[in-house]
Amino acid sequence: MRRLPLLLTTVALCGTLAAFGALGREGPAPAPAPGADRRDAGTATAGTPDGDALGRGIAADQRHLRDTPQDAGGWARLGAEYVEQARLTADPSYYPKADEALARSLALRPADNVDALTALGALANARHLFSEARDFADRAIGLAPLHWQAYAVLADARTQLGDDAGATEAVQDLLDRHPGTASFTRAAYELEQHGRTDEARQALQQALDSSYDPADRAFCRYQIAELDQDSGRPGPAIAGYREALADDASFTPALAGRARAEAALGDPDAAVRDYTAAVARVPLPQYLLELGELQESLGHRAAAEEQYRLLTAEQQLAAANGVLDDLTLGRFQADHGDPAQAVALLRGEWERRRSVLVADALAWALHRQGKDEEALPLAGQARRHGWRNALFAYHQGEIERALGRPDAAREHLAEALRLDPHFSPLHAPQARSALAALGGTP
Repeated sequence: MRRLPLLLTTVALCGTLAAFGALGREGPAPAPAPGADRRDAGTATAGTPDGDALGRGIAADQRHLRDTPQDAGGWARLGAEYVEQARLTADPSYYPKADEALARSLALRPADNVDALTALGALANARHLFSEARDFADRAIGLAPLHWQAYAVLADARTQLGDDAGATEAVQDLLDRHPGTASFTRAAYELEQHGRTDEARQALQQALDSSYDPADRAFCRYQIAELDQDSGRPGPAIAGYREALADDASFTPALAGRARAEAALGDPDAAVRDYTAAVARVPLPQYLLELGELQESLGHRAAAEEQYRLLTAEQQLAAANGVLDDLTLGRFQADHGDPAQAVALLRGEWERRRSVLVADALAWALHRQGKDEEALPLAGQARRHGWRNALFAYHQGEIERALGRPDAAREHLAEALRLDPHFSPLHAPQARSALAALGGTP
């Protein structure tokens, strides 16, 4: 039985049961997919140590393990730290190091090594190997049913696999076992995906009100600002991003978010400046694509191409270190490369995971290849939960327009612009033009 209606109640009841402070991350989530959902797979959870503290922890564990190489727990901890360092720095070369450390931990303690299994699940999520992540989390939970970190890994994996009931169950289990920032923010994401944006905001506010660590507070403020941004409210969003940066000036997602809001508010110079600073800190493909599309919308083609070149290089580096990210690459190819290649990549991704993100991306790639009859049912699947996602609505409207269905196209193009008039510096103007050509208004 699905328990989604109970999620917010649990959040409200449990908020007073735990002090927050710096919660240990379950490891990095995959880099967010560009354009559609900047919180893909829990793009961050709160409570991460800052880069300096994490670096000191890694150095300390390396010294400890040189002196005590038979410490299985130490190897598990070091492996988890490497996964987190990869997330913080966008450097996937830490993933093979994590693999090696976690394999040594399991070799030393193969029978009941819950920490290593959980960290391997986080590593698999980071590499977009979601079935593997689910299996590692299930093994950890089988050994230690109260080990809350494994439920966080499991929730992220099931979400990306399109296992809706399973994801809701895992989030609920996480809330029941650990009513902290990691669980509240996953509950908010679950609620948002089902169109329950107001309740998602309440869950995030509950997390913020209960948090004390600056990194936790920055993360919660950022997520609330993301809801504002995705709801077409860039003014409140930019205020939220600024507050997040005031809590933690090193929190790069808020810097990139501020750039998005600045672009929406008609300040492209500030947006380019902040995007450039975000990319210099953490060269995530998402940030490179967003900066490239902003530059392209401003007529700066050479600057845009440079960002796309860097994005491709980052994707190649990630692949060389075991990251399977055909969703990001497929989206990029659909809009800026070869739609046929995009379809091939995304068909493979669809076989591996039936998430709404992949359904939307494959639908759009098929449209770009001229296969709109096949695209339309997938666009419908992407929106089956009622997620108020402007890009999804725009994609469906354009597919319907190509199929000669003007009434449906007007409805969905107008919906996209009502949800967020600035959802993309390239596609939002195209949505306005298409809607005007159909005789509609936002």
